[in-house]
Order: sequence, then structure tokens, then C-alpha cells
Amino acid sequence: MDTSRQQNMFRREYLGKGIATICGLFLIVLTIAIGCFLLGKGSLTFTQFDHSIAEFLFSSEWKPSDTEAGGGQVGALIFIVGSILTCALALLISVPFSLCTAIFMTKISPQLGEKIIRPAVEIFVGIPSVVYGWVGLVVLVPLIKTIFDVPHGQSVLAAAIVLAVMIYPTITSVSADAIRSVNNKYIEGAYGLGSTRWQMLYKVLLPAASTGILTAIVLGLARAFGEALAVSMVIGKMRAFPESLLDPTNNLTSAIASDMGGAMDGGEFNAALWSMALLLFIISLVFILIIHALSGRKEEVA
Repeated sequence: MDTSRQQNMFRREYLGKGIATICGLFLIVLTIAIGCFLLGKGSLTFTQFDHSIAEFLFSSEWKPSDTEAGGGQVGALIFIVGSILTCALALLISVPFSLCTAIFMTKISPQLGEKIIRPAVEIFVGIPSVVYGWVGLVVLVPLIKTIFDVPHGQSVLAAAIVLAVMIYPTITSVSADAIRSVNNKYIEGAYGLGSTRWQMLYKVLLPAASTGILTAIVLGLARAFGEALAVSMVIGKMRAFPESLLDPTNNLTSAIASDMGGAMDGGEFNAALWSMALLLFIISLVFILIIHALSGRKEEVA
């Protein structure tokens, strides 16, 4: 009986291990396949249509030909600048609110944080991006237009505010986990040396949790760079460099989402859009490498 039970346990253990291994290998193969597909499609701009990487990254002339003959211009600088501006401004808006919320729910009022604030923050994660975009279009855009007395409310500022709300729960949750994982001896030592609560927070707690907080910011930035639908509804989709935060512009994800359906397969326009998708994929990989580097640094410090 004992032998039969041991055999069943042995089979279950190896069955579970085998299923987990297969799922892990499937995800690795899927990621590599997506990367190879994007590399093959995105490189056509430079191999088949003879454009340079410098033209694609640093030129603002965007007039690709929607034919297989090519001959157009594929400068994506306006879209790249639009993505960087909106994401950077979204971080500037979201990070202070996220850090304050994380500190409040972990150290100032943990009971209130766990019962009310954390569930409220997690609700934001489940809201579809189209809802954020729609609320931004019907509430935020007219509000910006009225407050700043501009002819249009669709702008870099509107896109950044929508993005800030969308990345807020990600940065808050990960930052709260990082703060919660700080060894309590550091906090007790700070109080023992006569620190006030606020001195303990910004001189001991935040520096000790800085690696986890940076990881949260990078995760939020990755989410912001990959968002398409909500941003495209409020950014204005104008192919021009913004002269101020109240001007409309365009970004990488909005351009891909708007134009990919109408671009002829095999044409230069289609290839240029795939090149922008490849650029986003590379940016995502860079963010992942940064997160792994920060995680490794955190383990070394621990």
C-alpha cells in the first residue's frame, strides 16, 4: 500500500513538473517566434525599401508610399517624440501620487490601506483602456479646452493625464510591496536614533525600498509605452511636433493602431508600421532587462 502511494505521489510530482516545464517552454518559444516575426516584418523597411535606420529614427518626414515600389519617406521621429513626451509627463504626474498612496497604505494607516485603499487601487487595473479613453475624451478634453482657452482639448497633456491614471495602480502596488518588504530593524533603528516619522520615511524607508520603487516605475513606463487605444482617443493624432503641452501630436502606438488596417500588405507603408512595432518590441525588451538588473541588484543588497 505504501509502495503504491509513493508511486502515485511520484507520478503526480513529475506530471506537475512536466506540465509546468511545457508551459514555460511554450512561452519562451512564443516570445522568440513573435520577436522573429517582428524582426522579419520590421526589417523590410531597411532591406527591401533601402531606408536607413538613421532616417527612420531621426527624420520627421513621414510620407511612405502605399505600394511595393516604395520611394517614400519613413521618418518616425514625430511619433517617437510623442511617445517619449506623453510617457515622461505621465510618470511625473503619477509617481508622486503612487508613492504617497503606497506609503500611506503600508506605514501610516495599514488597516485602512488593506481594507479600502488597496481594493480601490486594484479596481483601476480591471478597467478597460477604452473606458479610460472615452472618459478622457468626453470629460478631460472639454475641461482642458475650457480651462486653458484653447481651440482643442486633445493634446499631450490630455494623453499624459490619461496614461498617468492608467499606470497609477501598477506603480502603487509594486511600490507598496517594495516598502512592505523593508526590514523592520531599519525603521526601529531610525526611531531609536531620534528620527521623526517623516525623517524615517524619506531618509531610511524610501532609500531602502528604492530598487523596488524603480522597478515599479519601469513597469509603469512599459505599460505607458504600450498603450494605444486610450491615448489615440485624446492625443489628437496630428503629425507635428508639439510646441507646448496643450498641442496635439501623435505617438507610435496610435499611429500603428490607426493606419495598420488601411496599409497595403507588402507595401512600404505597411513595412514602416511594422518597423515601429519592432521598435516598441525592442523598447519592451530593454525595460525587461532593466527590471531584471534592478531585481539582481536588490538581491545583492539583501
